[in-house]
Amino acid sequence: MPDQLSGVFAALADPTRRAILRQLRDGDATVAELAAPYSMSQPAVSKHLKVLEHAGLISRSRRATARLSHLEAEPLREAVGWLMDYRAYWAESFDRLDDLLDELRDAT
Repeated sequence: MPDQLSGVFAALADPTRRAILRQLRDGDATVAELAAPYSMSQPAVSKHLKVLEHAGLISRSRRATARLSHLEAEPLREAVGWLMDYRAYWAESFDRLDDLLDELRDAT
């Protein structure tokens, strides 16, 4: 992966992976716990977890015989920062649209 931000966006592109991250907001979970809401096998969920781990969005550890996944939210901060750079662009675009609508309204 050329950079972490690309990996984060690639991982977030899949709705199942986004849902797994939402689950992990409530705390660490095993593969079985993460697989429970889905009609997919534990190995399929494990593949999603590997993508999330590679992107730095989760870490994995062992507790006794269980392998737990843990949310690592810091990479999301970089993604949010990147998106926020475009907030000003969209605000300016909406302001220009408002100005145009006002001009059109005044012209009629």
